Amino acid sequence: MAVTYLKRGKPSEERSQDDRRVRETVETILADIEARGDVAVRELSEKFDRYSPPAFRLSLSEIEALMSRVSTRDMEDIRFAQTQVRNFAQAQRNSMTDIEIETLPGVILGHRNIPVQSVGCYVPGGKFPMVASAHMSVLTASVAGVPRIAAATPPFKGEPNPAVIAAMHLGGAHEIYVLGGIQAIGALAIGTQTIAPVDMLVGPGNAFVAEAKRQLYGRVGIDLFAGPTETMVIADDTVDGEICATDLLGQAEHGYNSPAVLITNSRRLAEDTLAEIDRLLALLPTADTATRSWADYGEVILCDTHEEMLQVANDIASEHVQVMTDRDDWYLANMHSYGALFLGPRTNVANGDKVIGTNHTLPTHKAGRYTGGLWVGKFLKTHSYQKITTDEAAATIGAYGSRLCLLEGFVGHAEQCNVRVRRYGHKNVPYGEAAE
Repeated sequence: MAVTYLKRGKPSEERSQDDRRVRETVETILADIEARGDVAVRELSEKFDRYSPPAFRLSLSEIEALMSRVSTRDMEDIRFAQTQVRNFAQAQRNSMTDIEIETLPGVILGHRNIPVQSVGCYVPGGKFPMVASAHMSVLTASVAGVPRIAAATPPFKGEPNPAVIAAMHLGGAHEIYVLGGIQAIGALAIGTQTIAPVDMLVGPGNAFVAEAKRQLYGRVGIDLFAGPTETMVIADDTVDGEICATDLLGQAEHGYNSPAVLITNSRRLAEDTLAEIDRLLALLPTADTATRSWADYGEVILCDTHEEMLQVANDIASEHVQVMTDRDDWYLANMHSYGALFLGPRTNVANGDKVIGTNHTLPTHKAGRYTGGLWVGKFLKTHSYQKITTDEAAATIGAYGSRLCLLEGFVGHAEQCNVRVRRYGHKNVPYGEAAE
């Protein structure tokens, strides 16, 4: 296998050092929130966002006032995007059915899909107001039937961003907090004097938000580890350097540590893409961020064959994978580790981020090896149940259960079965012995 790196990102050792610093910072802050509650949250908001309102939760009148500042065109666009997200989420929900079957005469087994009872939805917005993240988390939770949806977003330029608040409200948030970063995640998960804790946290965020969710997992549920955005372009010479460079930089502008990787079997395309990136960085308004991200986390990987490209792509397990080749459907059939696929040059990651209808909260840091992204099913818990409706079934299952429990040495377990055999099967089973 001939794989050549025409450009490499920061070594893994340096990335690990960055991760360690983030981990230590988050651990300290979460402990402070648990110890001091609202006082700590307000101090952190003042420190990181220079924001200290009378109350972090918005009232209905404040929400309405903010929404009145959103232009008619912007509101129409938000509603259009939410319709696409809602339609796809509803189709997903409709695919999940409760079941009940009779596996043996008198033996009924089933499961129910029950919504999580309270969810905290984090919507990033300190650097860029992430309007679409409200659709992806709040609206999807609403489609799932979550009865309490608490949404949090940081202030943008010193105040709540009207478009983000509008998207949260239209998406179905029951509570809206103007609160960002670790302090928002900590307050929602741990709870404070004024914020009731939730059962589950969802939503993307920077490295600190992702690490806070990781540390709180177990205390609350989380959707997935959705850290700094990642993008991968798999391309051959059916496309050119401009479109590849545009798709790489379109995600690199998210933050200073957003990996962007090109995998190709065309040296010409690889070199043209590198040249185009230099050209576009001279034009891009967000070049300060994108340049640093590309310098430290950008990679260009040259392979001999599509099979090699596939193996490298699956090993990296990137969040976003843009495929532009002469065999896009082959990649769809054979890719197994990723967040979401964007097939063909006509679509792109920004479509998925903002409007097309699939969810943009996706696994990062190789988590695509074991989980998909946020979807309506993440807000639902599948709970099983059983019942036995006849004496005969109680005795039959009880006898099997009795013997199998004693096979493992569990006498108390066996007696749970034996007492049913005695009562419903009318058999005299000695205490602690196997039923026949």
